[in-house]
Amino acid sequence: QVQLVESGGGLVQPGGSLRLSCAASGSISSIYVMGWYRQAPGKQREFLAGITSFGKTNYADSVKGRFTISRDGAKNSVYLQMNSLKPEDTAVYYCKYDQFGLNYWGQGTQVTVSS
Repeated sequence: QVQLVESGGGLVQPGGSLRLSCAASGSISSIYVMGWYRQAPGKQREFLAGITSFGKTNYADSVKGRFTISRDGAKNSVYLQMNSLKPEDTAVYYCKYDQFGLNYWGQGTQVTVSS
């Protein structure tokens, strides 16, 4: 019912930046939460940042000051601006859509931080 399409992942050197995008389509509610998560090999999926349909944001401590989440209501899209990237940021990054506790996930996009 809701589809998420992610883009923007890739290879970047330490200290560099990437901007991830997630476009939602389908039966989109006027009230929702969207967010970004990541999962590194051998680790659990980790919450990074969230934003509500009202524009309220929330960040994990690990990315505060480096990552910024934003939204475009007209496009039903969310973005994750990632700055000062570190090798430990290497992971598969996922977009999530949450409508009243019903979650939808994107397929993930690989982010690799390496020189």
